[in-house]
Amino acid sequence: MNRFEMLTECDEGLCEECKCHHSISKGTRNHGIVSITEYQKLPNNVLQLAHFCDEHNEKYQIFCKKHDCLCCKKCIIETHNGCKELTDLDDITRHIKSSNAFAELELTLSEFAENVKIIITNREDNIASICKQSKNIEKEIQEMRDNINQHLDKVQDAILKELKTKEEEESNKIRRLLKSLIDKEKEITAHQTNISNIKRYASELQTFLALKNIEKDIAADEHYFQSIVKSDSVNQFELSWKINTALQDMLFDIKKFGDVVVTAEQCNIHYQKQKDKQAQMMVPVKHLTIDSLKPTLLQSFDTKLLFVTGCALLPDCRKVLACSSFNMLRVLNPDNLLEFDIRDFDRVF
Repeated sequence: MNRFEMLTECDEGLCEECKCHHSISKGTRNHGIVSITEYQKLPNNVLQLAHFCDEHNEKYQIFCKKHDCLCCKKCIIETHNGCKELTDLDDITRHIKSSNAFAELELTLSEFAENVKIIITNREDNIASICKQSKNIEKEIQEMRDNINQHLDKVQDAILKELKTKEEEESNKIRRLLKSLIDKEKEITAHQTNISNIKRYASELQTFLALKNIEKDIAADEHYFQSIVKSDSVNQFELSWKINTALQDMLFDIKKFGDVVVTAEQCNIHYQKQKDKQAQMMVPVKHLTIDSLKPTLLQSFDTKLLFVTGCALLPDCRKVLACSSFNMLRVLNPDNLLEFDIRDFDRVF
């Protein structure tokens, strides 16, 4: 047999037969009934709400506005006897779901949910923007590194080119001297060969005359060698380089490419909230009709016009009045004083 669960009033399970008796009884006929399945959809904290006083085990029947608490009959006698704002719980809970407080709570929760979504979206957008900024910075750092590399490559190529030029210049100087010395070496070798042949085969006279010629050549060669020794031609040439101090400063002074700076600007999220409301008692919404409305006069003023045929209230609280008698528009300031007139119309409505 199907079972049903009593809401609020009894909080008890009913079978079909008990349900019929419960709905016939005068004291319980107005109790709300829902199925067990639907009842179990309620949050646990709602299901665990006590309907009976913990201290007296009596059903709650009164609500104390002063202490904002539920009371049983014994609570009233013992602790709330002097409280004046005591309200029957049935009066408060009747039509509670259509009350202003319930509607306001729903609206507040809706606002909270919307604001949470806005903040979540904003934070997710911030993460995406940070990621994008990080990639852009990484790209800029790499571009700077490439530019530095390209510049250093050019500087390196220039110094290597200069090095090669200096090497070739000095080497060519030495090669020219070597060529001259090799030629002299050949001449000396030839003289040595001639001396040996003269010694073996020439006559005394031939030997004398040949020696004179050879002595002249040797004297010239000796002068040549002395001039070479005294000149810079036989200096020991060495290559070295002097590093640019700016480059040294860069190597020691530049410890990093730069600094990653995090800046925080005030969030442009505007918390969406309805206007501040006065605290409302949990009372049901009153369904008003035209006949039940009672307008109250708040203000009156003299338009100084004979026949007003229309009016409008501007956003800045100025009033525009149409006067068909004078065919004009009159604008009054918020204090109902004349600001200006616009004339020369046909009949104005």
